[in-house]
Amino acid sequence: MEKEKQLGEFLGTQGIEIFCAGSIKDIKGEFLIAREMDLRGLDHAVVIAFALAPQVLEGIVDKPTLLYKHLYRQVNNLLDRVALITSNWLTQNHAKAIPIPASQIVDWKKNLAHLSHRQVAVELGMGFYGRNNLLVTPKYGSQVRLATILTDFPAEIPGPCKTGKYSCGNCSACAAVCPAKAIKTGPQDFDREKCFAKVREFEKMRGISVGICGLCVRACSWGQSFNI
Repeated sequence: MEKEKQLGEFLGTQGIEIFCAGSIKDIKGEFLIAREMDLRGLDHAVVIAFALAPQVLEGIVDKPTLLYKHLYRQVNNLLDRVALITSNWLTQNHAKAIPIPASQIVDWKKNLAHLSHRQVAVELGMGFYGRNNLLVTPKYGSQVRLATILTDFPAEIPGPCKTGKYSCGNCSACAAVCPAKAIKTGPQDFDREKCFAKVREFEKMRGISVGICGLCVRACSWGQSFNI
């Protein structure tokens, strides 16, 4: 447990309270980054999350706001900074590490990144795939942003959803507010094309210039709804 304790204490000094670590060996072959880099030996990952300010999310009614855009960018910047610093810390502890940005598209046609932070987070038990096709965490719902560090540091810090079954249940709050009508029964029939089209529409709004929406994020407060 010494490695886990050291990693947890270090992340705490960086202001990160939500994190998991563990093996991603079974899914790393699906990462786009695996096509451009040799990931042999990098069978573990650390996924970090930061909760979005709920008061800012409350301002999102039918479209993203300038304040949400600022929050989105600053949280991404924070996660990228911590991922970089954590990678350096891992290197100093004789481990290999690759920090993966919180939000960086590498396949514009399919709107895909180097890897899916959500996929890693679900694999390590931080949360589950919600009806909105986003990560849903027990405490914060979908109101978090994520970043990942690929590593060979063999820490095992499973999240609360690693054991046990979690789901959206009968909640459809996100579907009710989705401006693209992209959210249906679950992630399996989520309409990515409709979602991305609406995001691109919002991106053209004066002052936004970022691919964001935020309505389903605001609506998903799973932990509060279920009194977790």
